Amino acid sequence: MAEPLAELRSEVAAFLAAEQATGRFAPRCDAWMRGVDRGFSQDLGRRGWLGITWPTAYGGRGQPHLARLVVTEELLRAGAPVASHWIAERQIGPAILRYGTEALKHELLPPIAAGELTFCLGMSESEAGSDLAAVRTVAQRDGDGFRVTGTKIWTTNAHRAEFAYVLAVTDSAAGKAGRLSEFVVDMRTPEVEVRPIYDLAGEHHFNEVFFDGAFVPEGRVIGTVGRGWEQVTAQLAFERGGPERFMSTYPLLQALAAGAERDASAAEAIGGLVARLRGLRTLAWETARRMDAGEAPAQAAAILKFLGTSYEQDLLETARRLLEPGSEATAAMLADVQLAMPGISLRGGSTEILAGIIAKDAEVAR
Repeated sequence: MAEPLAELRSEVAAFLAAEQATGRFAPRCDAWMRGVDRGFSQDLGRRGWLGITWPTAYGGRGQPHLARLVVTEELLRAGAPVASHWIAERQIGPAILRYGTEALKHELLPPIAAGELTFCLGMSESEAGSDLAAVRTVAQRDGDGFRVTGTKIWTTNAHRAEFAYVLAVTDSAAGKAGRLSEFVVDMRTPEVEVRPIYDLAGEHHFNEVFFDGAFVPEGRVIGTVGRGWEQVTAQLAFERGGPERFMSTYPLLQALAAGAERDASAAEAIGGLVARLRGLRTLAWETARRMDAGEAPAQAAAILKFLGTSYEQDLLETARRLLEPGSEATAAMLADVQLAMPGISLRGGSTEILAGIIAKDAEVAR
Protein backbone atom coordinates (compact mmCIF):
# COMPACT_ATOMS: atom_id res chain seq x y z
CA MET A 1 0.00 0.00 0.00
CA ALA A 2 2.86 2.41 0.77
CA GLU A 3 4.11 2.60 -2.82
CA PRO A 4 0.72 3.40 -4.46
CA LEU A 5 0.09 6.07 -1.81
CA ALA A 6 3.52 7.60 -2.41
CA GLU A 7 2.84 7.66 -6.16
CA LEU A 8 -0.55 9.29 -5.58
CA ARG A 9 1.00 11.91 -3.31
CA SER A 10 3.65 12.74 -5.91
CA GLU A 11 1.01 13.01 -8.63
CA VAL A 12 -1.19 15.37 -6.61
CA ALA A 13 1.77 17.47 -5.45
CA ALA A 14 3.06 17.84 -9.02
CA PHE A 15 -0.36 18.93 -10.26
CA LEU A 16 -0.69 21.52 -7.50
CA ALA A 17 2.81 22.88 -8.06
CA ALA A 18 2.09 23.29 -11.77
CA GLU A 19 -1.25 25.02 -11.10
CA GLN A 20 0.35 27.36 -8.61
CA ALA A 21 3.20 28.16 -11.02
CA THR A 22 0.71 29.26 -13.66
CA GLY A 23 -0.96 31.60 -11.18
CA ARG A 24 -4.11 29.51 -10.94
CA PHE A 25 -4.12 30.03 -7.19
CA ALA A 26 -2.01 31.44 -4.38
CA PRO A 27 -1.67 29.46 -1.14
CA ARG A 28 -4.26 30.52 1.39
CA CYS A 29 -4.98 29.49 4.95
CA ASP A 30 -8.44 28.13 5.72
CA ALA A 31 -8.83 27.49 2.00
CA TRP A 32 -11.26 24.61 2.53
CA MET A 33 -13.70 27.18 3.89
CA ARG A 34 -12.68 30.35 2.02
CA GLY A 35 -11.14 29.25 -1.28
CA VAL A 36 -13.99 28.77 -3.76
CA ASP A 37 -13.18 27.77 -7.35
CA ARG A 38 -15.70 25.39 -8.89
CA GLY A 39 -13.55 24.92 -11.99
CA PHE A 40 -10.63 23.82 -9.82
CA SER A 41 -12.87 21.31 -8.03
CA GLN A 42 -14.03 19.98 -11.39
CA ASP A 43 -10.40 19.56 -12.45
CA LEU A 44 -9.82 17.44 -9.35
CA GLY A 45 -12.93 15.43 -10.18
CA ARG A 46 -11.69 14.73 -13.71
CA ARG A 47 -8.50 13.30 -12.21
CA GLY A 48 -10.51 10.98 -9.98
CA TRP A 49 -9.42 12.64 -6.74
CA LEU A 50 -12.90 13.41 -5.40
CA GLY A 51 -14.98 10.59 -3.98
CA ILE A 52 -11.87 8.48 -4.37
CA THR A 53 -13.07 5.98 -1.74
CA TRP A 54 -16.50 5.46 -3.27
CA PRO A 55 -17.43 2.52 -5.52
CA THR A 56 -16.92 3.08 -9.23
CA ALA A 57 -20.67 2.62 -9.77
CA TYR A 58 -21.16 5.97 -8.02
CA GLY A 59 -18.33 7.88 -9.70
CA GLY A 60 -15.54 6.88 -7.31
CA ARG A 61 -12.38 4.82 -7.62
CA GLY A 62 -12.84 2.30 -4.82
CA GLN A 63 -9.67 3.38 -3.03
CA PRO A 64 -9.05 3.23 0.75
CA HIS A 65 -9.56 6.18 3.08
CA LEU A 66 -5.79 6.44 3.33
CA ALA A 67 -5.74 7.44 -0.34
CA ARG A 68 -8.24 10.22 0.34
CA LEU A 69 -6.12 11.35 3.27
CA VAL A 70 -3.09 11.64 0.99
CA VAL A 71 -5.06 13.79 -1.48
CA THR A 72 -6.53 16.06 1.18
CA GLU A 73 -3.18 16.52 2.93
CA GLU A 74 -1.60 17.74 -0.28
CA LEU A 75 -4.51 20.07 -1.06
CA LEU A 76 -4.31 21.60 2.41
CA ARG A 77 -0.52 21.80 2.32
CA ALA A 78 -0.80 23.83 -0.89
CA GLY A 79 -3.61 26.05 0.42
CA ALA A 80 -5.60 25.19 -2.71
CA PRO A 81 -9.14 26.56 -3.39
CA VAL A 82 -11.22 23.49 -2.50
CA ALA A 83 -14.23 24.97 -0.68
CA SER A 84 -16.62 24.40 -3.57
CA HIS A 85 -16.57 20.61 -3.15
CA TRP A 86 -15.20 20.10 0.36
CA ILE A 87 -18.34 19.60 2.46
CA ALA A 88 -20.12 17.58 -0.21
CA GLU A 89 -17.20 15.24 -0.80
CA ARG A 90 -15.98 14.99 2.80
CA GLN A 91 -19.26 14.54 4.62
CA ILE A 92 -22.45 14.40 2.60
CA GLY A 93 -21.25 11.84 0.07
CA PRO A 94 -20.17 9.34 2.75
CA ALA A 95 -23.47 9.84 4.61
CA ILE A 96 -25.47 9.13 1.44
CA LEU A 97 -23.22 6.19 0.62
CA ARG A 98 -23.79 4.67 4.06
CA TYR A 99 -27.48 5.45 4.57
CA GLY A 100 -29.04 6.67 1.32
CA THR A 101 -31.26 4.81 -1.11
CA GLU A 102 -29.85 3.55 -4.39
CA ALA A 103 -31.77 6.28 -6.19
CA LEU A 104 -30.23 8.99 -4.01
CA LYS A 105 -26.75 7.52 -4.44
CA HIS A 106 -27.04 7.49 -8.22
CA GLU A 107 -28.55 10.98 -8.26
CA LEU A 108 -26.00 12.80 -6.10
CA LEU A 109 -22.75 10.85 -5.71
CA PRO A 110 -21.48 11.03 -9.34
CA PRO A 111 -21.88 14.83 -9.61
CA ILE A 112 -20.25 15.29 -6.19
CA ALA A 113 -17.31 13.16 -7.37
CA ALA A 114 -17.15 15.30 -10.51
CA GLY A 115 -16.89 18.50 -8.44
CA GLU A 116 -20.18 19.76 -9.85
CA LEU A 117 -22.22 20.15 -6.65
CA THR A 118 -21.77 22.41 -3.65
CA PHE A 119 -23.46 21.45 -0.38
CA CYS A 120 -23.92 23.45 2.79
CA LEU A 121 -24.53 22.08 6.28
CA GLY A 122 -27.82 22.91 7.99
CA MET A 123 -26.87 21.79 11.50
CA SER A 124 -26.14 24.75 13.80
CA GLU A 125 -28.94 26.92 15.11
CA SER A 126 -28.80 30.12 17.13
CA GLU A 127 -30.55 28.50 20.11
CA ALA A 128 -28.69 25.19 19.86
CA GLY A 129 -25.11 26.03 18.91
CA SER A 130 -23.01 22.88 18.85
CA ASP A 131 -25.64 20.86 20.73
CA LEU A 132 -27.35 18.96 17.93
CA ALA A 133 -29.76 17.37 20.40
CA ALA A 134 -31.25 20.86 20.89
CA VAL A 135 -32.12 21.39 17.20
CA ARG A 136 -35.53 23.07 16.77
CA THR A 137 -36.01 23.05 12.99
CA VAL A 138 -38.95 20.75 12.25
CA ALA A 139 -39.92 18.57 9.30
CA GLN A 140 -43.61 17.70 9.17
CA ARG A 141 -45.03 14.94 7.00
CA ASP A 142 -46.90 16.28 3.96
CA GLY A 143 -48.11 13.66 1.50
CA ASP A 144 -45.15 12.03 -0.22
CA GLY A 145 -42.63 14.24 1.51
CA PHE A 146 -41.96 16.69 4.34
CA ARG A 147 -42.24 20.42 4.98
CA VAL A 148 -39.15 21.85 6.67
CA THR A 149 -39.54 24.94 8.86
CA GLY A 150 -36.83 26.59 10.92
CA THR A 151 -33.57 28.53 10.81
CA LYS A 152 -29.94 27.46 10.50
CA ILE A 153 -26.97 29.72 11.13
CA TRP A 154 -23.23 29.92 10.31
CA THR A 155 -24.09 28.00 7.15
CA THR A 156 -20.91 28.21 5.10
CA ASN A 157 -21.34 28.86 1.37
CA ALA A 158 -25.12 28.48 1.49
CA HIS A 159 -25.31 31.31 -1.05
CA ARG A 160 -23.36 29.15 -3.50
CA ALA A 161 -24.82 25.73 -2.72
CA GLU A 162 -27.20 23.70 -4.84
CA PHE A 163 -28.21 21.57 -1.86
CA ALA A 164 -28.29 21.73 1.92
CA TYR A 165 -27.96 18.89 4.36
CA VAL A 166 -30.57 19.63 7.03
CA LEU A 167 -30.98 18.01 10.44
CA ALA A 168 -34.57 18.44 11.62
CA VAL A 169 -37.05 17.22 14.21
CA THR A 170 -39.59 14.72 12.85
CA ASP A 171 -41.00 13.52 16.20
CA SER A 172 -40.95 16.10 18.98
CA ALA A 173 -42.40 13.60 21.47
CA ALA A 174 -39.61 11.07 20.99
CA GLY A 175 -36.38 10.96 22.92
CA LYS A 176 -33.05 12.01 21.46
CA ALA A 177 -32.58 8.67 19.71
CA GLY A 178 -35.82 8.94 17.71
CA ARG A 179 -36.39 12.68 17.43
CA LEU A 180 -34.30 13.71 14.43
CA SER A 181 -34.04 12.93 10.72
CA GLU A 182 -31.67 13.95 7.93
CA PHE A 183 -32.71 15.58 4.68
CA VAL A 184 -31.28 16.85 1.40
CA VAL A 185 -32.96 20.17 0.64
CA ASP A 186 -32.82 21.80 -2.79
CA MET A 187 -31.64 25.36 -2.19
CA ARG A 188 -33.65 26.54 -5.21
CA THR A 189 -36.88 25.72 -3.37
CA PRO A 190 -38.95 28.95 -3.16
CA GLU A 191 -39.41 28.61 0.61
CA VAL A 192 -35.66 28.78 1.25
CA GLU A 193 -34.10 32.18 1.98
CA VAL A 194 -30.38 32.86 2.46
CA ARG A 195 -29.20 35.95 4.30
CA PRO A 196 -25.48 36.80 4.37
CA ILE A 197 -23.33 37.13 7.48
CA TYR A 198 -20.18 39.15 6.78
CA ASP A 199 -16.99 38.73 8.76
CA LEU A 200 -14.88 41.60 10.11
CA ALA A 201 -13.02 41.86 6.80
CA GLY A 202 -16.27 42.19 4.90
CA GLU A 203 -16.00 38.72 3.35
CA HIS A 204 -19.07 36.58 2.82
CA HIS A 205 -18.68 32.93 3.83
CA PHE A 206 -21.34 32.47 6.49
CA ASN A 207 -25.09 32.75 6.15
CA GLU A 208 -28.34 32.42 8.01
CA VAL A 209 -30.81 30.16 6.18
CA PHE A 210 -34.56 30.27 6.67
CA PHE A 211 -36.84 27.38 5.75
CA ASP A 212 -40.50 28.38 5.58
CA GLY A 213 -42.26 25.10 4.86
CA ALA A 214 -39.73 24.04 2.19
CA PHE A 215 -40.91 20.81 0.59
CA VAL A 216 -38.56 17.82 0.59
CA PRO A 217 -39.69 14.71 -1.31
CA GLU A 218 -39.51 11.33 0.42
CA GLY A 219 -36.61 10.31 -1.81
CA ARG A 220 -34.43 13.08 -0.33
CA VAL A 221 -34.50 11.62 3.18
CA ILE A 222 -31.06 10.29 4.15
CA GLY A 223 -31.49 6.90 5.78
CA THR A 224 -34.41 6.17 8.10
CA VAL A 225 -36.82 8.75 9.46
CA GLY A 226 -36.24 9.07 13.20
CA ARG A 227 -32.68 7.73 13.14
CA GLY A 228 -31.00 11.05 12.48
CA TRP A 229 -29.18 11.18 15.82
CA GLU A 230 -27.58 7.78 15.31
CA GLN A 231 -26.65 8.64 11.74
CA VAL A 232 -25.29 12.13 12.37
CA THR A 233 -23.10 11.06 15.29
CA ALA A 234 -21.49 8.44 13.06
CA GLN A 235 -21.19 11.04 10.29
CA LEU A 236 -19.27 13.40 12.57
CA ALA A 237 -16.26 11.09 12.29
CA PHE A 238 -15.96 12.31 8.70
CA GLU A 239 -16.41 15.96 9.71
CA ARG A 240 -14.04 16.03 12.67
CA GLY A 241 -11.49 13.37 11.77
CA GLY A 242 -9.82 14.90 8.72
CA PRO A 243 -6.57 16.83 8.32
CA GLU A 244 -8.38 20.14 7.82
CA ARG A 245 -8.75 20.18 11.60
CA PHE A 246 -5.03 20.85 12.00
CA MET A 247 -3.73 21.68 8.50
CA SER A 248 -5.97 24.61 7.60
CA THR A 249 -3.12 26.84 8.81
CA TYR A 250 -0.31 24.89 7.14
CA PRO A 251 0.72 27.68 4.71
CA LEU A 252 1.26 29.93 7.74
CA LEU A 253 3.48 27.27 9.33
CA GLN A 254 5.54 27.18 6.12
CA ALA A 255 5.90 30.96 6.17
CA LEU A 256 6.85 30.83 9.83
CA ALA A 257 9.52 28.20 9.25
CA ALA A 258 10.93 30.10 6.29
CA GLY A 259 10.78 33.63 7.65
CA ALA A 260 11.34 33.59 11.39
CA GLU A 261 14.62 34.60 12.96
CA ARG A 262 16.72 31.55 13.75
CA ASP A 263 17.53 32.13 17.39
CA ALA A 264 17.25 29.26 19.85
CA SER A 265 13.86 30.21 21.23
CA ALA A 266 12.34 30.53 17.72
CA ALA A 267 13.77 27.17 16.67
CA GLU A 268 12.37 25.56 19.82
CA ALA A 269 8.90 27.05 19.26
CA ILE A 270 8.76 26.03 15.60
CA GLY A 271 10.13 22.59 16.38
CA GLY A 272 7.44 22.07 19.00
CA LEU A 273 4.74 22.96 16.47
CA VAL A 274 6.19 20.57 13.88
CA ALA A 275 6.33 17.77 16.46
CA ARG A 276 2.70 18.34 17.38
CA LEU A 277 1.76 18.34 13.69
CA ARG A 278 3.41 14.94 13.26
CA GLY A 279 1.44 13.60 16.20
CA LEU A 280 -1.83 14.93 14.79
CA ARG A 281 -1.07 13.40 11.40
CA THR A 282 -0.48 10.05 13.08
CA LEU A 283 -3.88 10.29 14.76
CA ALA A 284 -5.53 11.25 11.44
CA TRP A 285 -3.94 8.26 9.72
CA GLU A 286 -5.12 5.94 12.47
CA THR A 287 -8.64 7.36 12.13
CA ALA A 288 -8.54 6.72 8.35
CA ARG A 289 -7.35 3.14 8.94
CA ARG A 290 -10.28 2.54 11.26
CA MET A 291 -12.65 3.91 8.61
CA ASP A 292 -11.12 1.47 6.14
CA ALA A 293 -11.96 -1.26 8.66
CA GLY A 294 -15.61 -0.22 8.52
CA GLU A 295 -15.69 1.73 11.77
CA ALA A 296 -17.06 5.22 12.45
CA PRO A 297 -14.49 6.35 15.06
CA ALA A 298 -16.39 9.30 16.48
CA GLN A 299 -14.36 9.53 19.70
CA ALA A 300 -11.02 9.49 17.89
CA ALA A 301 -12.32 12.18 15.54
CA ALA A 302 -13.45 14.30 18.51
CA ILE A 303 -9.99 13.98 20.07
CA LEU A 304 -8.36 14.99 16.78
CA LYS A 305 -10.60 18.04 16.46
CA PHE A 306 -10.00 19.03 20.11
CA LEU A 307 -6.21 18.75 19.82
CA GLY A 308 -6.17 20.28 16.33
CA THR A 309 -7.95 23.42 17.54
CA SER A 310 -5.41 23.88 20.34
CA TYR A 311 -2.53 23.37 17.90
CA GLU A 312 -3.84 25.93 15.39
CA GLN A 313 -4.45 28.48 18.14
CA ASP A 314 -0.89 28.05 19.35
CA LEU A 315 0.44 28.27 15.79
CA LEU A 316 -1.26 31.64 15.35
CA GLU A 317 0.17 33.00 18.61
CA THR A 318 3.65 31.79 17.67
CA ALA A 319 3.40 33.37 14.22
CA ARG A 320 2.27 36.68 15.74
CA ARG A 321 5.32 36.65 17.97
CA LEU A 322 7.99 35.48 15.52
CA LEU A 323 7.03 36.63 12.05
CA GLU A 324 8.79 39.78 10.95
CA PRO A 325 6.88 42.20 8.70
CA GLY A 326 7.30 40.54 5.34
CA SER A 327 5.58 39.95 2.06
CA GLU A 328 2.02 40.90 1.30
CA ALA A 329 1.20 37.20 0.87
CA THR A 330 2.48 36.35 4.36
CA ALA A 331 0.56 39.24 5.88
CA ALA A 332 -2.60 38.01 4.12
CA MET A 333 -2.09 34.49 5.51
CA LEU A 334 -1.72 35.82 9.03
CA ALA A 335 -4.83 37.97 8.61
CA ASP A 336 -6.82 35.01 7.28
CA VAL A 337 -5.90 32.89 10.29
CA GLN A 338 -6.65 35.69 12.76
CA LEU A 339 -10.11 36.12 11.24
CA ALA A 340 -10.76 32.39 11.08
CA MET A 341 -9.53 31.49 14.56
CA PRO A 342 -12.74 32.25 16.52
CA GLY A 343 -14.63 29.97 14.11
CA ILE A 344 -12.00 27.25 14.25
CA SER A 345 -12.82 26.73 17.93
CA LEU A 346 -16.54 26.38 17.10
CA ARG A 347 -17.01 24.64 13.76
CA GLY A 348 -17.32 20.89 13.89
CA GLY A 349 -18.25 21.21 17.57
CA SER A 350 -17.08 23.73 20.12
CA THR A 351 -14.06 22.91 22.26
CA GLU A 352 -16.31 22.64 25.34
CA ILE A 353 -18.72 20.21 23.65
CA LEU A 354 -15.83 18.08 22.38
CA ALA A 355 -14.25 17.97 25.84
CA GLY A 356 -17.54 16.68 27.21
CA ILE A 357 -17.76 13.98 24.54
CA ILE A 358 -14.20 12.85 25.17
CA ALA A 359 -14.68 12.79 28.95
CA LYS A 360 -17.98 10.91 28.71
CA ASP A 361 -16.53 8.25 26.41
CA ALA A 362 -13.47 7.91 28.64
CA GLU A 363 -15.73 7.40 31.66
CA VAL A 364 -17.73 4.71 29.84
CA ALA A 365 -14.51 2.94 28.84
CA ARG A 366 -13.26 2.76 32.44
